[in-house]
Amino acid sequence: MSQGCSTKARQVLVALIRIGWSIKRQTGSHKIMERSGWEDVVFPFKDREEIGPRMLAKITKRTGLKPGDL
Repeated sequence: MSQGCSTKARQVLVALIRIGWSIKRQTGSHKIMERSGWEDVVFPFKDREEIGPRMLAKITKRTGLKPGDL
């Protein structure tokens, strides 16, 4: 991810689903995402929230999301 990049949570969620992640369960705004061969990931964002560059980097590391997927 490039420095200073931020993205809406909804866009990141759609990209995760596109690369094979699915919502295992949801409690409020916290979604537990699952994908075969990966550990489950908690996605704790509301759709309109902005995800900053540091958090986006953590998400990409844990999920395999690439800049081109967004």
